[in-house]
Amino acid sequence: MTPSEMNIQIIRDLAEIADDENLMEKLSKYLKKLVAQKKDSAAMTQEEFLAKLERGERAYECGDCHEMLANEDVTTYLRRRGYDL
Repeated sequence: MTPSEMNIQIIRDLAEIADDENLMEKLSKYLKKLVAQKKDSAAMTQEEFLAKLERGERAYECGDCHEMLANEDVTTYLRRRGYDL
């Protein structure tokens, strides 16, 4: 289905529920959730996520990684790595 066809279908479906306040409220909440997901820069597709994991595994195998010490919290680890917190 092309974007134009999807738009037409969405408008038709919207016309079907336009007089139902409860359904329109649910739709509004769902649309807000979708917009927030689109704006979320951390959101990624499954393919992107798996590629990121693969890059991390390769970096680990090459020794290009840093380990936290036993009983070390994140703040201490970041300070040890040179971050000024």
